[in-house]
Amino acid sequence: PILIITAAGGAFGGVLKATPLSDSVSQWMGNGAASGLGTLFMAFLIAAVLKTAQGSSTGAMVITSSLLAPLIPVLGWETPLELALAVTAIGGGAMTVSHYNDSYFWVVSQFGEIPAKDTSRSFSVLTLIQGLSVLGCTMLVWLLQTAV
Repeated sequence: PILIITAAGGAFGGVLKATPLSDSVSQWMGNGAASGLGTLFMAFLIAAVLKTAQGSSTGAMVITSSLLAPLIPVLGWETPLELALAVTAIGGGAMTVSHYNDSYFWVVSQFGEIPAKDTSRSFSVLTLIQGLSVLGCTMLVWLLQTAV
């Protein structure tokens, strides 16, 4: 069942990539609707929604990176730190909310010999806290680097 769930998540990711979602995000963010912290939050949010919907962290990171890559020059992000913070925001979002459609959820549940219901109550909540912690640290570093 783990392979089937993973494959279904990957297929869903392929469907999302085929939609005009990239154009919509590029248009919204490219018009100055978001910059700096807003862009980091949007990168996190897109990755988190994709991860939660399809269950694949790798898929969420690849799709989010593909959506946001054309915006990097528009935003004027040139320094290695700015690019690293974008990657960190995407990675944090992709670690958020591991639940039944995520292969890693089942690895934790089965190897830990924890019933799925209990894993959902504890592990899923902890991955949400983990992702939000990464977002908070990423935004803090952004604020510190803009203050210097």
